Amino acid sequence: MKSDKKIVVIGGGTGVFTVLSGLKQYFNNLTAIVTMADDGGSTGVLREEFGILPPGDIRRALIALSASDNKNLSELFNYRFNEGSGLSGHSFGNLMITALERITGGFETAIEEASKILSVRGQVLPVTLKTTYLMAELEDGRTIRGESDIDIPQHDGNIQIRKVWLKPQVSLNPKAKKAILEADAIIIGPGDLYTSIIPNLLVDGMGQALRRAQGKKIYFVNIMTKFGETTGFQASDFLNAIEHYLGKNVLDYAIFNKTKPSSMRFRPYIKEKAEFVEPDIENLKKPTPIAANLIRKYGLIRHDPDKVAQLVKMLV
Repeated sequence: MKSDKKIVVIGGGTGVFTVLSGLKQYFNNLTAIVTMADDGGSTGVLREEFGILPPGDIRRALIALSASDNKNLSELFNYRFNEGSGLSGHSFGNLMITALERITGGFETAIEEASKILSVRGQVLPVTLKTTYLMAELEDGRTIRGESDIDIPQHDGNIQIRKVWLKPQVSLNPKAKKAILEADAIIIGPGDLYTSIIPNLLVDGMGQALRRAQGKKIYFVNIMTKFGETTGFQASDFLNAIEHYLGKNVLDYAIFNKTKPSSMRFRPYIKEKAEFVEPDIENLKKPTPIAANLIRKYGLIRHDPDKVAQLVKMLV
């Protein structure tokens, strides 16, 4: 029997998709709060051409929470055109959300209509309803504008990011704030630190909402580093970066993967200059550190949705 506890998942990209995919097997009441700073690929083109908020991470969260028996619907929303002078690079789901935004007159109503089409169990909310861009300052003083240039470094990836901020500054979606304050548990991560997780924490009102929230706050640390964002990071470095923007003593648990992948599974990451995140739990006292085997058995090195869900069940 599924639990009716209210669970909020904050993040973006593959991380949110993974966590939601696991949790929906055990929880009835799920809310995804999704970063709104993406400006690359299909999302970036649609932002520029139509002035729409970025639909890409929203699309992935909708697919993750889809309860439709028709698998073709989910595949349709995730389908990406690889040819055609106008459509190449666009995903069908991004185009659908853009069209629904034009028809309904609002981004939130577009998400609601897409949710109906996909029979979404729960709700997907943009973290903010205003357009903004992610900015980053590097240790050498240079400034980068746009999540896509941070995500795919246009600089020496060995130069660390000094700080990130949103321009313009935007406020928290009232519905997202309400969901956070009512939640029994709030999951942050996993996901790219500076392009999926922290952009949510930069939104005005997010930190205050998380500090006021009574639900347990759980942060899932990444398994692998990302060149140009978290080069050389250990688990404690991820946590320190989160707390720099969120504040100390907000999180209740920090969950680290303790199992190092085999050298064979490492091969695809050598070219990407990604490394295993060492779980240096001995450097941590608060929040409560938990080390577990979180990697799925096969394929790319990712969190296993069911292992994540089982841990959340145990903690809430």
